[in-house]
Formats: sequence, C-alpha cells, structure tokens
Amino acid sequence: MATREFPIVGDSLALGYRFQRHWDDSMAAAFFFGELGAGIFLAGALYGSNLTMIVGVLVTAILKTYFHLAHMGVPSRAWRAISRPDRSWISRGFISIIVFTGAAVLHIALNGFGLADSLGGAAAIGGIVKGLALIAALVVMTYHGFAIADSTSISFWNTGLMPVTSLLYSALGGVTVARVLAPSVAASGAGLVPAGQGAASILLVVAAVALLAMLNAANRGSPGARKSLHLLTREGPWVKLFYGVVLGLGLVLPFALLTLAPASMAVDVVVALAVLAGYFTFRILVFKIGLYDPIISFARQA
Repeated sequence: MATREFPIVGDSLALGYRFQRHWDDSMAAAFFFGELGAGIFLAGALYGSNLTMIVGVLVTAILKTYFHLAHMGVPSRAWRAISRPDRSWISRGFISIIVFTGAAVLHIALNGFGLADSLGGAAAIGGIVKGLALIAALVVMTYHGFAIADSTSISFWNTGLMPVTSLLYSALGGVTVARVLAPSVAASGAGLVPAGQGAASILLVVAAVALLAMLNAANRGSPGARKSLHLLTREGPWVKLFYGVVLGLGLVLPFALLTLAPASMAVDVVVALAVLAGYFTFRILVFKIGLYDPIISFARQA
C-alpha cells in the first residue's frame, strides 16, 4: 500500500493542497483581541481589579469589533452574521460578544464599584450578573477555537485541541496583563486562584503541553494536517517565527523569567509582552498554514 503525495498548488486546476485565503491577518487579530480581552476581564474579576476588568472589556468590545469590520467586505451588513446561531460559530460568537460586553459592564458597575450594596435587594442580582459575566467570558475565550475546529476541509484546524489552546492562551494573556495592571492584587491571589506569578507559571506549562499535543495530533493525523505541520516546523517561511517567537519568546522566556529572575515590575512587563507576542504570532500562523485538502483524494493505492 502506498500513499499518494500531493503538492501545494495555487489557483490552477491541478490536484493538490491550497492555502485558505478567507481568514487573513485582520481576522487573526480579531480572534486574538477577542480572546485576550475576555481573558483579561476574567483575571480582573477573579483578582478583584476594576481597572483590569475595564481594560478587558474595552479590548474585546473595541479592538475585536474593529478588526472584524476590517475583515468584512461590506461592514454595513455585518449584523447578518448574528442570524444563524443554529449552524454558525460566527453567529454564536457575535451573540457571546454582546452578552459578554453587557454582563461585564453590569458586573463592573454592580460589584466592582459597589452599586449592588447601595441598592436594596440587589446583592442577589449582582451575584447572577457576575456568574453570567464569567461564563460569557469563558465562551468568548473558547468559541474561536470551536469555529476553527469546525472547518473539516482544513485538516490541521479540525481538532478538539483548538478550543483548548484558545482557552489556555487567553487565560495566560489575561493573567500576565493583570500582573502589570494590578500588581498588588494579583500578587496575593484570590481564593482558589493562585497568585499571579504561580498562575502564570502553571498556565505557561499547560499551554506548552497543549500546543505540543496539538502538533502531535497533526503528525498522527491526515496527510493534509501533516503537510501543514511540515510548513510550521520543518520547511517554510514561518518555521523561524514558530520556534523563535511562539515557543522561544512566547513560552520559554517568560517561564525562565518567572522562575529565575528577581520579581520586579520590569520583569512583569517583559513577561506580558513576550507572552502576547507569542500568542499573537500563534494566531497568525494557524491561519497561514491552513491548507484545503485536495478535492479528490487517492489516499490508498495498491
């Protein structure tokens, strides 16, 4: 038995893999800022930092919306994306952004600034709003991964580890940014949530394991997934970015600084910037290496 190898082709009628072009850098930026803002808000809510929560809501509501509109050819018709929640992750995502923004603003007002305490009988409402805001933030942190994984024609994307990496990266970005915006609050921890340095170190390790597991799944997956993996890790214009920025700058350097360097604001800033650089590059590269499988596949031949 032999496996037929297909080349990467352009717009010709030749049989082979084709790069996806529907989701570009602006869409990657929209995914990045949407997840990051929700992660920052979640970290702020857990650590009790109003400033961090406000920054998180603004990042998602403004930057994600801007880059989504920049991606669309006719922004005035963007509202139509919300009309198919039964069959589209994009529609579910739009709804989750609206719910997240509204619930997050109410949570900041009622619980962050104490309006719930000054309103009679509003304490229970404040608890409900907080729970809704946290759940909505988790949905925003993961739905991009589900949207990508739903693309069955692009084998590298079609894995259940995509939403896992989305969740871990957004949580990691949120914690590292929270350590810069609210260092005194993040340093003490909150309940079952460990202090910022410990939480960031744990998330770095878990994110690295999830990323390697995703690469291993691609290596053991279909020929299309292995082709994308080859472009990412062995031969192609993005190999140096993956090893240098995603792994080296985004994961190894922050972990080394957190475990070896003396604690300081300068270290916290460098850790946050390095994590965000690796996170953003990961989002870009996932779209760059997306390959459509050949329309006709002779997977096995005698």
